[in-house]
Amino acid sequence: MTSSTTLALTGVTGALGGVVAGHLADLAPRLLVRDPGRAPSIDGSEVRTCTYGDAEACLAALEGVDVLFLVSAAESPTRREEHATVIDAAARAGVRHVVYTSFEGAGPDATFTLGRDHHAAEQALADAERTHGMRHTCLRDNFYLDVLPLFADDEGVLRGPAGDGRVAAVARADVAEVAARILRDLVEGGAAAEQHAGAVYRLSGPEALTLDEVASRAGAHLGRPLRYEQETVEEAYASRRAGWPDAQQFELDAWVSTYTAIADGSVAEVTDDVPRLLGHPARTLEDVLGPSLVE
Repeated sequence: MTSSTTLALTGVTGALGGVVAGHLADLAPRLLVRDPGRAPSIDGSEVRTCTYGDAEACLAALEGVDVLFLVSAAESPTRREEHATVIDAAARAGVRHVVYTSFEGAGPDATFTLGRDHHAAEQALADAERTHGMRHTCLRDNFYLDVLPLFADDEGVLRGPAGDGRVAAVARADVAEVAARILRDLVEGGAAAEQHAGAVYRLSGPEALTLDEVASRAGAHLGRPLRYEQETVEEAYASRRAGWPDAQQFELDAWVSTYTAIADGSVAEVTDDVPRLLGHPARTLEDVLGPSLVE
């Protein structure tokens, strides 16, 4: 690949993709969005409209693209089909390399139920490589450090069946920085690009925390009393159904399995991929929370 490589980014109106777009603004990436009115303003960037489930729109939007950053689709009953559609469109459009945001422990029987969707997407990428030669890189992110304190309700209580399990949650900023580093390597080409072909990067934070530790440390940093309260799986389903009576079963399963994945150790491993790729330590919970509100 050369400096004329065309880079396309999805998810740029979201919390992750928007940061990646900012890191790569000097490359004037093509921005693929559902709503062009929400696309960030980047000098020289072209905006194309498509949804993952619309094969022809994706094919047109991806025409001439060499490298694609594919942020996983929003959770829905059709998520796997949407991923398969956009991946197939990318392969047919001649995209050479896709960088996909997957999840730690992605697999057909992942405890975190949405991890099974990511496994299906990874399989679709592998199929596209076999049939079309389209390379891919998977970023298997752990849960986001940024989100964990938001599990707390209005009373400052994090409730769920996580037991004493640990989670090596990662800062969203670190994931965005890793993605931008890899995408820049792919655009610039050479040996740096080759190392990412077929790579699976497991992105974690610098430590594995229990939810008791998350609550106490976040609370101390924010000057707000937070605590973790254990639930059984049955209690967790009941409380979510009561709080969100219109929720679909897949949403309930995802919410509850967030905690059971912590309980069974599925998301507890600390990896070195973030510091190895970025050359600096992964951000801590306190780093993510920003300046302390407690003097």
